[in-house]
Amino acid sequence: MGIKIGNFNLEHGLFLAPMAGVTDKTFRQLCKRMGAEFTVSEMVCAKAMCYEQKSKKKTSELSATAILANVSYNEMPMAVQIFGSEPSYMAEAAKMIEDRSYKGCVADCPPASIDINMGCPVRKITSNGEGSALMKSPELAEEIVRAVVRAINIPVTVKIRSGWDKSNINAPELAKRLEAAGASLICIHARTKEQMYTPGIDLSIIEKTKNSVSIPVIGNGDIYSAHDAVNMIKNTGCDGVMVGRGSQGNPWIFSEISALLSGEEFVLPTAEQRFSTAIWQLEQMIIEKGERVGTAEAKKHMSWYTAGIRDSAQARREIMQASSSEQIKEIFYALIENNAPLEN
Repeated sequence: MGIKIGNFNLEHGLFLAPMAGVTDKTFRQLCKRMGAEFTVSEMVCAKAMCYEQKSKKKTSELSATAILANVSYNEMPMAVQIFGSEPSYMAEAAKMIEDRSYKGCVADCPPASIDINMGCPVRKITSNGEGSALMKSPELAEEIVRAVVRAINIPVTVKIRSGWDKSNINAPELAKRLEAAGASLICIHARTKEQMYTPGIDLSIIEKTKNSVSIPVIGNGDIYSAHDAVNMIKNTGCDGVMVGRGSQGNPWIFSEISALLSGEEFVLPTAEQRFSTAIWQLEQMIIEKGERVGTAEAKKHMSWYTAGIRDSAQARREIMQASSSEQIKEIFYALIENNAPLEN
């Protein structure tokens, strides 16, 4: 195995999936520390970024979009993911992100790549012909990739799904088009848009997509353990894996996968290690976003860390009802003191 993206070499091809409201800077850095070799930002709306450049509002009022495109040296390599359905806006936004020439930019450097979202199944995205709706318009999808590739100097990667629905499975054919348009890597979520996130993926689609192109193909979907990841690689021939929901509350999954691929032993984190990591993430989110926003956005993350402990439902209720970060910390300090064992 081994993947090269631009100037970056990835030993195992371990990617953190882009997840709206989840993969902020703090979570990306945490997963990188735990073994993720490449991370991807939350989705950035290309059209919104372009429109904001013409706005007369103060730069501080535009930070909602700009902050999503934040890139720091210490989390490289990472990609900024953009979404949209108009090639001109997609190309313009990609160029601004590469050049760091947009209003409110706080990025230290350009990303390792621009990732194009053709996989999001959420209705408010697909109803505009964006995200996985592009699976139904292969010519437009190809045009978007070609426009972005021509506009920038860094690699362009694409995230797709198996297809729109079970009657329209077209990932292998679309992958060929995207490769011809200049894409450097394709990640395929082995579900259709129609399936959303229901359990069960079709590994054969990843294999067929891998066999249809010469560029790296990354598999995605239902990876909750190292064995899930290795099974996907062995059964599809994909060049790496992208982990999404399996990393929520469990950033150690990347260490686990890396260890299994390397033939090394992996030791599960203790309860103290798990909850101390949760506290660290909470504190970093507050530094990044402030007490009010940081605490509010951290609650779902903190709840995920309680999975598998005794009385987890009660712990989650207490976290969601907490009115401050200090109250959340006290919940975890109590869990550490009790050394709540993880259930098998």
